[in-house]
Amino acid sequence: MNRTIALMVMLFCTAMTYAQNKYTAIIKDAKTNRVLQGATVKVLGTTLGNTSDSTGSVTISGITSGKQIIQFSYVGFQTKTDTLTFPLADRSIIVFLMEASKEDEELEEVVVSATRSSRTIDNIPTRIEVIAGEELDEKGNMKPGDIRMLLAESTGIQTQQTSATSGNSSIRIQGLDGKYTQIIRDGFPLYSGFSGGLGLLQIAPLDLQQVEVIKGSSSTLYGGGAIAGLVNLVSKKPTEERQLNFLLNGTSALGLDASAFYGQKFDKIGVTVYGAYNKGTAYDPSDIGLTAIPKFDRFTLNPKLQLYFDDATTLSVGINATSEKRIGGDMEYLKGNGNATHSYFEENKTGRYSSQVELDHKFGGNQKLSLRNSVSYYDRSIGLPDYQFSGLQVSTYSEANYSRNGKTTDWVIGLNFLTDNFTENAQNTNALRNYNYNTIGVFAQNTWNLSEEFTVESGLRADYHNEYGFFFLPRISGLWKINEHFSSRLGGGMGYKAPSVFTEDAERVQFRNVLPLDVANTKAERSYGANYDINYRTLLFDGKLGFSINQMFFYTRINNPILLSATGGTNLSYLQPSGNIDTKGIETNAKITFDDFKLFVGYTLADVNQHVENRSTAYPLVSKHRLNNVLMYEIEEKWKIGLEAYYFSKQQLNDGTTGKSYWTTGFMAEKLWARFSIFVNLENFTDTRQTKFETIYTGSITNPVFRDIYAPVDGFVINGGIKFKL
Repeated sequence: MNRTIALMVMLFCTAMTYAQNKYTAIIKDAKTNRVLQGATVKVLGTTLGNTSDSTGSVTISGITSGKQIIQFSYVGFQTKTDTLTFPLADRSIIVFLMEASKEDEELEEVVVSATRSSRTIDNIPTRIEVIAGEELDEKGNMKPGDIRMLLAESTGIQTQQTSATSGNSSIRIQGLDGKYTQIIRDGFPLYSGFSGGLGLLQIAPLDLQQVEVIKGSSSTLYGGGAIAGLVNLVSKKPTEERQLNFLLNGTSALGLDASAFYGQKFDKIGVTVYGAYNKGTAYDPSDIGLTAIPKFDRFTLNPKLQLYFDDATTLSVGINATSEKRIGGDMEYLKGNGNATHSYFEENKTGRYSSQVELDHKFGGNQKLSLRNSVSYYDRSIGLPDYQFSGLQVSTYSEANYSRNGKTTDWVIGLNFLTDNFTENAQNTNALRNYNYNTIGVFAQNTWNLSEEFTVESGLRADYHNEYGFFFLPRISGLWKINEHFSSRLGGGMGYKAPSVFTEDAERVQFRNVLPLDVANTKAERSYGANYDINYRTLLFDGKLGFSINQMFFYTRINNPILLSATGGTNLSYLQPSGNIDTKGIETNAKITFDDFKLFVGYTLADVNQHVENRSTAYPLVSKHRLNNVLMYEIEEKWKIGLEAYYFSKQQLNDGTTGKSYWTTGFMAEKLWARFSIFVNLENFTDTRQTKFETIYTGSITNPVFRDIYAPVDGFVINGGIKFKL
């Protein structure tokens, strides 16, 4: 009897052991074949589950025999299931491939070029924000004629209007002046110095593939000037599928935008052509007698030719050409009813022409040599009733760089040479503000994968400036992929800015009475700064709700800033008192997705202070607190509907007063069909205007003295149009 019982126990234990099965798999990205650490694998209907390790391997024990459903999930990837019958006939390790969700698949395709890397945005240690795809298209609907709104509605970026009547604006990143932001196009610095004036108003988004923003010092690859940050405008490239896009837009302020883009790649040749005509009509919504939107006519033509000699060698040749005449001021004068009282105007005539040539040659499979050159010609004149300022800037940029992408290490090394020559046209006997700057620099950048989790990017640049001497600019940043939900970046570096007379303060007074820079007694402005961010993203409720949040902390200090100051009489000169400017704060970006809805919330705290000879003051024209809110509803290929609200806190003004806080709002809708769409945008539909708070000028309308512009002056404007894709 005892033997029988023992035999039955042994058989039962054997059956139970046989019923407890083990499942082992390696989880990989179906597109890149890289292992996915932190993927969750569950046996549905049970409490069994596990997560994949750093090799992508996952093991689940204790699975009962019979049919079981195994679920695989990973943030940013499609949740999948696999039905298996245990015990498995094949006991070998299974490789399970996961596919990125549509939204994250689009993000994975974003390869940034500002860092000269072939890596995707998720794998670069330098913190980069990219505006691309649908977001770029949506922002283009709101203001098709320029990129001011595209940048201004990003967290941490503010566009500062420097002229009440002409609308000229500059970019402020984290509260610092626009002169500390470097704008490049396809890696070419085309908008620096004098040519930065009116730049934001003359760049349209239709021929842009994406916009890349690096906040903080970014001087390693491009040289001085990128103290607050870098904005890289990436042009569309020819594709094998023809691109033929047309846009026609009109506004309630009687503005007109008509533009077209064509791009196509043939066997050995690729072509892109962008052309546009933009028109503005003098507009005064506040009925104060002065233009909030000037009258202007602008023509743009950007052709580019790509020659594919073979699989390894490509030559790109392009031209950017813009011609514009813009005039604002007294409405009666612009209507042709000018007289002794109604005689004020501000007229800008600009010609902007640049060439870009780039030769790329790949060899050895993972190595590339690039040679590039640009020549820029910028002619601008500013006319007022009793004043004229005009000049010509000719600048060049030449570079040679070598890059090598290895399994664990990427290298970029190179040298570049910049020239910047400005010649002012003599209008009187005053001293001319001419300058001739030459800079030669060498740089090296290394990106090193220490492990699956850690990547470090370091760079060093050495510049010699013909007026300001030698500069050494180190930079380092690191990426830590903590797990499937968390990642973090830490970076910092040094920068410098060669002083010139072309600043926001001088632009605000049209350079009138601004004395030449005393180069012999002026030092370059130097900076150092750092930022740290942590990113979290997850999927909830079986992947129906997506949530991500990015929290960044930043600090930048600029030593020996030059300041435009009154020096007796009516003259203004640049002084360099002992002291510094610093900005510190936080940026918070949160995104929630549910079905066809997307909610974006952004908050910026920018505490910017100027320290001069033991005295500290708040830096003018900075909203210490900003809040961005965007709600989007989108049915793919059918509808896009968006609602926006932006808050700006009080700003310190240059005259010692404080500007009021305010909200602006917007609504956008677009109906899409296969080949065309129609859109409408209600910009600032609450009609927020600075002229509702206070006057924007003192003195008489004949000779107005303008105050700082810190809020919209054009008020509620409706625009709408149609887009074709043929």
